[in-house]
Amino acid sequence: MEIINALGRRKTAVARVYVKAGKGAFIVNGKDAKEYFPTSLLQDTIQRPFNVLEVVGKYDVKVNVAGGGITGQAEAISLGISRALVKEDETVKPALKKLGLMTRDSRMVERKKFGQKKARKKFQFSKR
Repeated sequence: MEIINALGRRKTAVARVYVKAGKGAFIVNGKDAKEYFPTSLLQDTIQRPFNVLEVVGKYDVKVNVAGGGITGQAEAISLGISRALVKEDETVKPALKKLGLMTRDSRMVERKKFGQKKARKKFQFSKR
């Protein structure tokens, strides 16, 4: 199996994911994934596509991720891995889609409007 690359996005985070057959190495921006994502919740998020398909430790993953916060980055990586696994084997798509791992979460931060304090919050209104 050659290297399969895929793209994952969430909010402003963009993850370029490179997956190949291997022993389970997981590198994020040149660091080990456990070092880059210190909490177990984030580690579970990035491993979720592998856990669903029960192929933990069968692929080496290298990721370049930029933008956003660590939660958005973790979810972008999860989407990128799911897309890469589907590129390799189309039959795994229904299992990933059922758990929502193939869906790009398009929710973004709403922009601030002029004449207002924030996106929806207004300055205090005084009638008199």
